[in-house]
Amino acid sequence: MRLILLIVLTALLSACNSNYTFNSNLNRDAIEDYFKPSEVTVYEGDTQPLGQYELKGLVQGEACQVEKNGVPVTLADARTLARRAAADKNANGLIIKNCVLVAEPTPGCFSSALCIGQAIKTPTNTDK
Repeated sequence: MRLILLIVLTALLSACNSNYTFNSNLNRDAIEDYFKPSEVTVYEGDTQPLGQYELKGLVQGEACQVEKNGVPVTLADARTLARRAAADKNANGLIIKNCVLVAEPTPGCFSSALCIGQAIKTPTNTDK
């Protein structure tokens, strides 16, 4: 009985030791692009960057509600798109200048949100 149990246990353990591969429909570049905005610090209102920084340029984020029954846009959507645009310019900060929520329909959008700001590069601990 112990011999049979030992053989079964050995067979099970050796099956776990096979070359297992994992295939996914996720794209590595898409995942990195998804997390890009989290690398950009937002400075808005009374919160301003401390010390010197390098201007990388103006950026904007525009969110659009395409369908009448779709999810309404928010300023957070536009701010996230502006953060992504700042990250595309290799910035690690975004000074928000203005955000506007437009409730009136425009061509192609039932409602829209727009944020405009300056992409900046601030020194980090790794820049030494």
